[in-house]
Amino acid sequence: MQYTEIMVRYGELSTKGHNKKSFIDRLGDNVRHALHSFNQVKVHAQRDRLHVELNGADYDQVMDRLKLVFGIQNFSPSIRVEKSFDAVAKAAAQMIEEQVDHPITFKIETRRSDHHFELDTFAMNNKLGGYLLDKFPDKLKVDVHHPDLTLRVEIRLNGIFLSSETIKGAGGLPVGTAGKGMMMMSGGIDSPVAAYLAMKRGVSLEMVHFYSPPYTSPQALAKAQQLTERLAKYSGSIRFIQVPFAEIQETVKEKVPEGYLMTVQRRMMLRLAAALMVKRHGLAIFNGESLGQVASQTMESMLAINDVTSYPVLRPVLSYDKTEIIKIAEEIGTYDLSILPYEDCCTVFTPPSPKTRPNVERARKYEQRLDIEGLMKRSLDGIKITNIHPGEDFLNQNEDVFAELL
Repeated sequence: MQYTEIMVRYGELSTKGHNKKSFIDRLGDNVRHALHSFNQVKVHAQRDRLHVELNGADYDQVMDRLKLVFGIQNFSPSIRVEKSFDAVAKAAAQMIEEQVDHPITFKIETRRSDHHFELDTFAMNNKLGGYLLDKFPDKLKVDVHHPDLTLRVEIRLNGIFLSSETIKGAGGLPVGTAGKGMMMMSGGIDSPVAAYLAMKRGVSLEMVHFYSPPYTSPQALAKAQQLTERLAKYSGSIRFIQVPFAEIQETVKEKVPEGYLMTVQRRMMLRLAAALMVKRHGLAIFNGESLGQVASQTMESMLAINDVTSYPVLRPVLSYDKTEIIKIAEEIGTYDLSILPYEDCCTVFTPPSPKTRPNVERARKYEQRLDIEGLMKRSLDGIKITNIHPGEDFLNQNEDVFAELL
């Protein structure tokens, strides 16, 4: 059956009040962006539903894209027929013929926005249900409470639309409706999951990745970029900000006691992320910290590190355990990349016995030995910003450096 439209149902957007239109408009823009390669597709974002006119496009490929768009509760491929009962009956019979190969229960669910059509919802339900029971007596049985199949009929001004399949969407809120945030992307398992969860709540993210050549290899940078590519399919594209960090780490290692190396390094990272957030008009900083998972993620460490900024630092995976985080990473396709061996800037300078309960006053005292303003300026002057789109292959671009890892 050649479907003519995909009908999209909203999730949380249905609970919005006066600002509902702005959420729907954003979702419409995000869907258009996700489907930009299908030139013939038209997207109409309306108050109660969003309609995707296929105009001959491959509906399986279009639906694969829609599954990744946050803000969609579910959607159904539909076929449009002329506004007559005979046309509806013929299309419904074809759907049953193609989709049902054993006895099932079913029901008809009609919506009528064209109140001039001769059959109201109750009459259409009865007449079409009776017709299908007569035509398929060995396949169909009515169950209006828990049917195996629901055949939906929408009577609109521009035709009658039939659908029989409901496909689960990504849920959440449209990316961009909650503002912009800066994601501290390490390249491990946790930060990509945190980024995914933030985007699901409507946040438009820019990835901030600290790299420290020659202490960190090209693999670490390429892997972080590839992880960003995996996440870009949920938002269309993501800006990736490379922040040089080697000079800061060398200076901290030289002038700060070993037990506070990690604390002071992370305070510097947070300062840089906050500076980028202000410069790029963000509203919050996000990271992949999970409470108690490692030494830097105790409440005392978080207090000591957060001391350098008054801006919000949000942690989407704070209360998740490692098993829960890994499960999400596998579902979104980042786990296989995250577990590739590498040395990032967080691991190459990690002391053997970092302070798990650092003191804020001591961290401030040790930082007085640093030219914080100068270090930050030189780091920020050296940033590189790229726009990463779905489908870019950073692994093959760095095939030689990844050969031993893969």
